[in-house]
Amino acid sequence: MERETKEAVGIGAADAAVLPERATSWLEIDLDAFAHNVRTFRGLLAPGCRLAAVVKSNAYGHGAGLVAPVALAEGAGLLAVGNLDEALSLRATVGPGAEILVLGWVPPDGFEDAARADVELTIYDPQVVAPLAAASRRARRPVRVHLKVETGTHRQGVDAARLAQLAAAVHAADGLELRGLSTHFADIEDTTDHGYAMRQLELFRQAARALEQAGLRPALRHAACSAATLLFPETHFDVARAGIGLYGFWPSRETRVSARERGLDRIALRPVMSWRARIAQVKQVPAGAYVGYGRTYRTTRLSRIAVLPVGYYEGLDRSVSGRGHVLVRGRRAAILGRVCMNMTMVDVTDVPDLAAGDPVTLVGRSGDEVLRAEDLADWAGTIHYEIVSRVHPSVPRVPVRRDEPGGDAPAP
Repeated sequence: MERETKEAVGIGAADAAVLPERATSWLEIDLDAFAHNVRTFRGLLAPGCRLAAVVKSNAYGHGAGLVAPVALAEGAGLLAVGNLDEALSLRATVGPGAEILVLGWVPPDGFEDAARADVELTIYDPQVVAPLAAASRRARRPVRVHLKVETGTHRQGVDAARLAQLAAAVHAADGLELRGLSTHFADIEDTTDHGYAMRQLELFRQAARALEQAGLRPALRHAACSAATLLFPETHFDVARAGIGLYGFWPSRETRVSARERGLDRIALRPVMSWRARIAQVKQVPAGAYVGYGRTYRTTRLSRIAVLPVGYYEGLDRSVSGRGHVLVRGRRAAILGRVCMNMTMVDVTDVPDLAAGDPVTLVGRSGDEVLRAEDLADWAGTIHYEIVSRVHPSVPRVPVRRDEPGGDAPAP
């Protein structure tokens, strides 16, 4: 059972839409914002180009079971996940019919389950063709296969020189369908110099042409990630794979700068995730007192400290210790001392009338103040991808609807 936060603790709905019963912290997942972002990315694509909504890693921490049905309802043509377990869970959620593509590695002992669940697989190793075909025949269901070609990222992928041979083996195998050809850019969002990405793009084009000349053209060619989808229509081909952008984030500052240079700065992405917690305790601490492990912080005045039941286990990175802030009633409250496994202390000396149970914002809006996942990433010395995807699965994901125009996050 859930109760309205504004009734429970007397704050505005913009601070927190719902307060899950018994939850010490929770994520609010704005499904209207997610739907807006899906429509935004679909609007960038030419007719006939399909959008693959990347919902791997529990939808970048947002909850694949919440957002995947919205993606399909808004016209996404495929759902892309990272592994077979994610694919099987998603199939149970969205039912039959929806195309689900596993982007990562699937071990051979999972091939038959993949076939029975009608899951499409990414392969790049000729040795898996025979066992995959055998699993397909046992399941009495064909398996659609996407080949991943190496163009310069040097993660998973088959070398271009061996691509045609692999494609021919898949084409000849009873029970397999050559469905797609893909690659992934190494350096399209970390820079404003896209020369390397354009070289990768040309290598991908050459690989696609080689398959066509061999009479093996797959139906779906796909290379674009969020940054490529935003910046370079020539990367879209038959499918564009959007991940981080669907959750309301520009892939990087460099991507946003590049967008402005290309006159694309009117693209508005709306953040989907807000992270809240309830205060566990408010206590007065004398001047000169130490706070937390290691005595890394010492008060300089009579202070009031709020103890939050959130720590690095829940996903609040320990490296924000003594550097980050949270929002309490629209005010910034500094994190004091070290983030603990399940607790964090913040300075609320200047925020009156707080009590245990009052809400605090770790990511999102409170009053006129906003804390972005990018802010936590800066304090932690990492990227916003990691901040959102590492919020622990035990933290409840609560769907909310806030159909408000103009919800784009502040510019980096």
